[in-house]
Amino acid sequence: MELTNKTVFITGSSRGIGWGIAKTFAQAGANVVLNGRKEIPADKIAEIEAFGVKCISICGDISSFDEAGRMIKECEEALDSIDILINNAGITKDQLLLRMKPEDFDAVMDINLKGTFNMTQQVLKKMMKKRAGVIINLSSVVGLIGNVGQSNYAASKAGVIGFTKAVAREVAPRGITCNAIAPGFIKTDMTDELNDKVKEQMEGQIPLKCFGSVEDVANAALFLAQNSYITGQVLNVDGGMVM
Repeated sequence: MELTNKTVFITGSSRGIGWGIAKTFAQAGANVVLNGRKEIPADKIAEIEAFGVKCISICGDISSFDEAGRMIKECEEALDSIDILINNAGITKDQLLLRMKPEDFDAVMDINLKGTFNMTQQVLKKMMKKRAGVIINLSSVVGLIGNVGQSNYAASKAGVIGFTKAVAREVAPRGITCNAIAPGFIKTDMTDELNDKVKEQMEGQIPLKCFGSVEDVANAALFLAQNSYITGQVLNVDGGMVM
């Protein structure tokens, strides 16, 4: 898909990987919808607009089906149709399984998996009529290989992969692609706070022996958005953790 003047809606795009994806798509000429639970600061909107594209902020809770519908409608009214949906928003509530509270399991599933369902179903109504569209879901290497203390997160991200493959089969006859990206350990504000020993242990699990960058993930999303003959796939951006 040629991205100039196309509209991309990125959930959870106020910081981290989502923010990196927003900048990369703006640089490629796409209009950007920034999203978070709270209002996006004006300076971030201005930074995206500096690329010569349109940018709006729509806040809301993706774990609510009705809220997801409202946000999609609000975007369509402001920027016409949504051409690309990137389901990036996600949370963690880590704990060993025997100590995990049921509400912490539910909270992670509600955002990471149910939120992906909510946004995808709401956006697909128009995409199916147009016979065009791109959906990119953020999974995780943890959804493929698991991780101690992250049974809720692993389940949600494995669910995203199954969801992606099923949706891809349903929408392919209408010319819509649906893929997932599974990042490994990516350098963000969160990883910057880890002590050196923990970082060394994490890097020891990566064949390339270093963390990935937000740009690595953003460029993977750009590649999937621009390629109309890839669908139902999981693109691992993980330094070789999953082979």
